[in-house]
Amino acid sequence: MSAAPVAVVVGVGAESGLGATLGRRLAATGRHVFLAGRTRERIEAIARKIGPQASAVATDTTKEEDVARLFEVASKAGTIGCVVYNAGNNVSAPIRELEAKTFEDAWRVACFGGFLVGREAARHMVPHGRGTILFTGASASLRGRPTFAAFAAAKAGLRAVAQSMARELGPQGIHVAHIVIDGGIAGERLRTRRPDRVQQAGEDGLLDLDAIADAFLHVLGQQRSAWTHELDLRPFKEPF
Repeated sequence: MSAAPVAVVVGVGAESGLGATLGRRLAATGRHVFLAGRTRERIEAIARKIGPQASAVATDTTKEEDVARLFEVASKAGTIGCVVYNAGNNVSAPIRELEAKTFEDAWRVACFGGFLVGREAARHMVPHGRGTILFTGASASLRGRPTFAAFAAAKAGLRAVAQSMARELGPQGIHVAHIVIDGGIAGERLRTRRPDRVQQAGEDGLLDLDAIADAFLHVLGQQRSAWTHELDLRPFKEPF
């Protein structure tokens, strides 16, 4: 296993998904990548496909002990220089039918989990005076649409956490950025659950996974005299 550098990608699910794509691309840069997700078999399969530059750690991001263990394992491989928080659970329900547990679960995954991961990342990076923490946002980070109260509250909360962290940690050499994905992603999840949405979007109507990863890697490589905090990405035909 490589001594350094180390990247941690939290929120890895489908093989054709953003978390897995970011893991693959980060590994291609020479980093040893730790893939974190709830389903052990799935992330282990993705790690095997990436190769020896990847390791899988089953993690429930809403559990403090799981997050601490993830970073403890990753730090043994070298210096953690990049952390991506990509976890989220998009839910939709009319406000009169939205259950309290559904609302709380959405917040725990998208916001509370982001706080836990961001805090742990900061604890490992600040002593070294360098590192990058990237949070995946969504359209809901910026606006609450009908029936998306739970998801909007969670993602807007994550955005606020990212802003606070950026202002606090930037002067200490830690780059914190929030990347808004404003549109559908051309991955396994949308193709499986909403084939009608994919067909309706047409050519280049969905965000390409590698194109999104290009943006993440661009932010990751920025020189500290000109850091981006927030970047929004959308297909050319997406209204906003």
